[in-house]
Order: sequence, then C-alpha cells, then structure tokens
Amino acid sequence: MKKQILFSYFSCLALGVYAQKTAPSQQPKDTVTVLSEVVVTASRLPIDVMKSPISIELLDAKTAQQQGAASYFDALEHIKGVQLLTSSLGFKVYNTRGFANPTNVRFVQLVDGIDNQAPHIGAPIAGALAPSDIDLAKVELIPGTASALYGMNALNGMLNILSKSPFTFQGLTVQQKTGVNHLGDANASAQLFAETALRWAKAWQNRWAVKVNFAYTKGYDWIADNTQDLNPNGNISLGLTGQANPAYDAINSYGNESSNRKTLTLGGKRYAVARTGYYEKDIADFNIHNLKADIGLYYKPTPQSEIQYTYKIGTIDNVYQRTNRFRLDNYHISQHSLVFKNKSLVLKAYLTTEDTGDSYNIRSMAENIDKAYKTDDQWFKDFTTAFNTANGQGKTTAEALSLARTQADAGRPQPHTASFNEWIQKLSKINNWDIGAALQVKSWLYHAEGQWDMTESLLQTLHQKTGINILAGFDYRSYEVYPDGNYFINPIEANKNLTYVKYGAFLQVTQAFFNEKLQLNLSARADKNQYFDWQFNPRMAWVYSPTHDHHIRLSYQNGYRFPSLFEAFSNVNSGGVKRVGGLPLMSQGIFENSYFKTSIDAFQAAVTSDVNTKGLSTAEAIRQNKGLLIKNDYTYIKPEQVNSFEIGYKGNWLQKRLLVDIDFYYNIYQNFMAQVEASVPKTSSSNTDTIATYLNDRSKQDRYRLWTNSKSKVYNYGASIGLRYQYRNYIVESNLSYAKLDRKESNDGLEEAFNTPQWIANIGISNRKIWQNLGAGISFKWQDAFIWQSSLATGNVAAYHTIDAQLTYSVPSQKLVVKLGGSNITNQYYYNFLAGPSVGGLYYISITANL
Repeated sequence: MKKQILFSYFSCLALGVYAQKTAPSQQPKDTVTVLSEVVVTASRLPIDVMKSPISIELLDAKTAQQQGAASYFDALEHIKGVQLLTSSLGFKVYNTRGFANPTNVRFVQLVDGIDNQAPHIGAPIAGALAPSDIDLAKVELIPGTASALYGMNALNGMLNILSKSPFTFQGLTVQQKTGVNHLGDANASAQLFAETALRWAKAWQNRWAVKVNFAYTKGYDWIADNTQDLNPNGNISLGLTGQANPAYDAINSYGNESSNRKTLTLGGKRYAVARTGYYEKDIADFNIHNLKADIGLYYKPTPQSEIQYTYKIGTIDNVYQRTNRFRLDNYHISQHSLVFKNKSLVLKAYLTTEDTGDSYNIRSMAENIDKAYKTDDQWFKDFTTAFNTANGQGKTTAEALSLARTQADAGRPQPHTASFNEWIQKLSKINNWDIGAALQVKSWLYHAEGQWDMTESLLQTLHQKTGINILAGFDYRSYEVYPDGNYFINPIEANKNLTYVKYGAFLQVTQAFFNEKLQLNLSARADKNQYFDWQFNPRMAWVYSPTHDHHIRLSYQNGYRFPSLFEAFSNVNSGGVKRVGGLPLMSQGIFENSYFKTSIDAFQAAVTSDVNTKGLSTAEAIRQNKGLLIKNDYTYIKPEQVNSFEIGYKGNWLQKRLLVDIDFYYNIYQNFMAQVEASVPKTSSSNTDTIATYLNDRSKQDRYRLWTNSKSKVYNYGASIGLRYQYRNYIVESNLSYAKLDRKESNDGLEEAFNTPQWIANIGISNRKIWQNLGAGISFKWQDAFIWQSSLATGNVAAYHTIDAQLTYSVPSQKLVVKLGGSNITNQYYYNFLAGPSVGGLYYISITANL
C-alpha cells in the first residue's frame, strides 16, 4: 500500500509536466494564476511568501471552500506536513514535525496574531475562539519552531488564523450546514449534524466599523471504543489472556487500570485482578453543543492607523483528551483584546478567561461509580470468597473467575439506567478525583506586547541608505489560576490565586544584498520566567533568489518553552495516583524519597512469578527480588529546548503553472518535559527489607506522577514536498511529508514520544467552474502506521486513508452558494491516535447567503 501511494504521488507530477507539454503554448484567458501572496507570520512583517526565510504554508478562504471537509479547521489536515489528532468531532488538534500529543502545548494557535490558548492547559480549545468559515480570510502555518520571534512555546509549530476586515468585507452573511454522521456505526444510529453561522460587518466613511459573528454547532460526537487490552501480560504466567484475563484493561474502559488492581492469592496461586470498570460509551455524554460569538469595534484615527477592540466568547460541550479523557460540559472561555497599529508600531493587550463549568473526568467517573457502590476492600473480599467457593465445587479456573466477578459485581449500577445517571450527576459535582469526577478550574491569562519597525520611522534614513530593516518588540504575560484544591493548590497561601509570570523582548535585523538576490535575516530573543533564569534564543536565515521565480532558503534557530501552568503547579489526585507539578514548591521531598514505578512493577511481577512457579513464600520472594527496586534520580523541572536546522526551496515552473515547495529539517531536542511515575513507601525506615515489603503492597505506598525533564538528547529529521499545478480552472495540489526519529542519547524512556507517522500524503483536484456556476473538488489523504505512546495508552495506530469531496453551485443573482460535501466519504472508520475516537464519514449540505 505504501509503495502504491508513493508511486501515485510522483506519477501526478509526471502527468502535470506532460499536460503542460501537450497544452497549447498560449495561456487561456480564463486561467487563474495566484501562486504568490503576502504573509506576516514568518517575520512579523509583510513579505512575499516566496521569499519567506522559513517554511510557511497557506490556506485561504477560497481554497478551503473547494475542500470536501466540513470546515476550514478540518481542511487544515491537508496542508503539507500537518498531522491531525481528532479528540472529538468538535475538538481537533494539529501538529508538525513530530512529538504529537492531544494537548500539544508545543504548538501555538493565534487568531489575528492573538494567542487563544486555554490558560490552565497552555493550548487552544480547538476552534472555540477561532473565526467561523464565513469570517475566514486565510490561515498561515509555520511548521517547526517559531519561538525566536514569538516566545510562546512554539517548538512544534504555529498557526495564525486571520479573519476578514470589516472595512474590506461588509454586509450580512448567513451560512447553514446540515449533515449526518455515524452511518454504519455499531455504537450509535445515524445522527444529525447542524451548524449555523452569521457574520455582519459595516463601515462608515472608512473610519469607523463594527463586526459581529455568531456560530452554533450541534451534533453527536465520535465514540472512543477501542477494546485492545493494555495489560495482556497481567496473568500470563497462569495462561490467562484476552477476556479470560481477570486484570483485563481495555483502552477505552476505565476503572480497571493498575490503580484498580490487586494481587490476590487464590487456590495457592497469585492472580492480578482488576475491578470491572465501565466503557467510555457508557459514561460520557456525546451530545455536542458548541457556541461562539464575537463583536469588534474598529476606528481609524488616520488612513495609516487603526484601533481595534474585540470581545470573543465560546461555550463548549464535547469530549476532550489529555492524560485522561474528559467531558467538557458548560465550558466557557472568553477574551477581551485591544490593538493599535500603524505602519511602524503594533501594540496589543488581551485578557483570556477560562471556566471549566460542569466538566468531568471520564476515568474518575467510571472508577468512583464502582467504588461508591462497593469499596475496593469489600469487592476484592467478595471476589476471593466467591472464587474459593466455586473452586471448592470443582469449577474450572475460568469458570471460578467468571462466577467470582459476577458475585462481586452484584448490585453494581448498570449503564443507561436512572440510578446510574444519578451517580453521574452526583459525582460530576464532587471536586475530588479520589471520590468524585468534577473538573472545576478557573484561570486567567493577561498579555501585553508591542513591536516597532524602527526603520519605518526613527531610522528611515538608515533604511534608505543601507536597505537595513530593524524590528524590535517586547511582551509580558501573567497566568493566574484559582486553587480549587483538586487540580491546583497554593502550597504557600492556601486561599490566594497562583500566578505565573513571564516577560521578554526580541530584535530582528534584515538586509538585502546583491540587488536583492540575497536576503539576510537575524533575530535574537531573551525571556525570563519568575521561576527560571533568562532564556536566549537566536534565529539566522538566508534567502537566495537567483531569479524572481526561484528561491532557496537556509535557516538555524533555537527554540524553548517554559512549563505550562499544569506542568508547573498541578496537584491532582486521580485513581490513587497524584500528579504533581515539577516546581520545587510543589514536589520537594517527593523526588528525593521515591522509587521508579517501572522498577516496582518489575519487582512485583518477579515476586508473583517466584510464588507461582517456584513455591517461595511471599517474604522469601521479596528478599530475593528487592534488588530490582531503583530509586528515583530525576529532579525539578526546567525549560525545554530545541535547535532546528532547515533548508528549503520554493519556485515556479512551467510558465508559472507549477509551484514547487520543498523543505528538509533536522532538530535536536534537550530537556523534554515529561512525567516520571514513582512511589514513596509509607515508612520512615531506611531498612531495604522494610522498604521492599511496603513497595510490594499498593496500599502501603503513595503513588505519584511527577513533572520533570528527560535526560536524553533526541534527534529527529524530516522533509516534505508540495506541488501545485494549475491549468485553466483546474488546480491539482499534492504534498508528501516524511518524519523520522533519528536517535536518542542515553535513552532514559522519559523523552517525549514521537507519536508521528513516517509518511503522510495528500492529493486533490478542484475546479471552481467546471460548468457555468458549478464547481467541484476531491481530495485523498493517506497516513502511515505508527507507534503511539502515552500514559493513557501505548500501541500501534494503523495506517488509514480518507477521501473528501464536494460540489458547489453558485447563484450570483441571489448571492447564494450551495455546497454538497463529505469527509471520509467511503465511511471507513479509523482512529488517528490511541484512546481517541473512531472517526467515520460526515456528509453535509451548506447554504451560504450574502445579503
């Protein structure tokens, strides 16, 4: 399959060249050639995209309209080098160049240059504050690090979504989408999908303007239903595997994880036994209700200057994933922003507010419903009694285990019953994950920044004489979070909000040489966090343009990121494991006295094996295997860094019908932030036998997941090629991306998982005017298989491919556009990361009216 995909990709290039050779030499009058555009994200100043000093990708509103995807946010996955993670129908996460995860604090998302992250996680809540389809101007995406200019943790990439100006695009636009998903889904019947969007903009005398947006989405979420066993070797020494394994732990079943297991001695053998747990489809509410709105006021004091005030608000009801799966319910995020800009100066200030509302942890919900009706001690006691009874009656081991579970589960709340739903309502209000499931976080982000193009004003003469451009800027950012007592605590002043402050500045110098054939771009940035020393990172880039149509770029830059609020300050009890932030004020004393969970697991498995196979007593087996225990030698968290090298080419060929964009990169990562799992024995004794005895019993140790840094240095590289061929009204676009984890130094297992397919390919063809007012487009995506690793699930993600298609019909006299489209139109269900949902086809019709 992989060879067929790659062969097809390169065949398309050959076909494009052949089409050019056999076509008439004179360009038809109706040919549309738009192969160059101005971008601002690459260097914070308007430049020709062809001469960008670093890789940058574009998606404009017209191109998004030609995609079969239901929105531009979904269409982004067809951009060169982009990997999509689907946490839910209403929550998509993007990544580039490796080390993906469904929270992805290494990838920054801006809207009109303003960060729209949720403060407490340090990453965006998908498109909660992003423009709707009818307010989109274009999207600019930087694959790879961008922190040298932006300083916002952009190690893996940056997305800048630009909305339409009310001065340029006026009037009332209404769009209605109606569709269906879950066709052929074993977990749900066909479900309706609907999205209503409205945009109104009005300007007066080109000085005053107002813009209002509203969008509401309703649907039924994709369902995570992976039944793969995460603990297949739990009872391998007894020959119990699959459903016969009494410690069975399906990926999307919760309440049966390691913290819900106990080793029981039954009939002289040691069995790992887990509580039964519940599947996500029995716990979560899959109804989606997402609303977002914004209002903007705009004033131009002079023709060259503008003041903008914008207020955005989003309310989210859908599923979301980080370390665990969550149901976001009545989740609110809002943002006030104030911007001033003219030819030389840009000033921005904004406030983002987040309230998780009635959201809950799906795993904790499942776990604590089980515990609420019967304690662990009582359940395991009942299981043991029932097994011994069945065993004494001559039942086989498999029969005795099954009967023991049935007896222990007697009276257990059953999904989709009134009593079960009452438990969900009750536990979703308890803000303690040892007994409840509520996610009750309130946080704020305060941000101010400015940039000054000095050669547009003060140093204009210098620019005219030398061609030098100098850009300087600063930013200040403060996070604030309410210590709810479960997710966050303030260990210094219990009732005072936690604050987390960072500030920095940058300087960028650019100059052209040799009649502007060579562009040199140098920048340097320095940032200070209240808990860390100054971080310095430079960027150097060269662009050589031998002709107007061909451009070669070379760059080096250093990137960094400070820990997010959660990585720094978290204090979460979940499933008997406390996740603790990596700052000394949060984790002092734990690092120094803990033992690695991996060594404890190996120690306990060895003890069990020796008891089962060698006939040793438990005490003898503990003494014999205590040497397997390893003390934790990690320490407090510090900033993460990357050094990135890139070379690329962008050029026009075949009388500017063919655009070619190629890049190659090599990255070196240090100090990856990660979590180490460790336990502290509940004893003050230093005797190794005593410590080993405590660590053999889950009830005699405190378990932690500590934020720290990997000791490994990690190297990865990759390349991509994008082709865009245009003839008459036909546009063929294709891209192929390759990503590879090169090597690791001192592989300690804590480095961030690569979680990236080696190959991703996209190809599509579209025509906005096939016949009269009818347009069409179809695109194909293929993604290679890869290994996914996370604290929630580890295993293989299968390769998959999808086809999106659309037909568009315009009615100019009525100012109407009707679009019939579908994503994954073959309805082949797939998941693009472990523990994520199974994604099928979505089919829709949209009507857009410009009034």
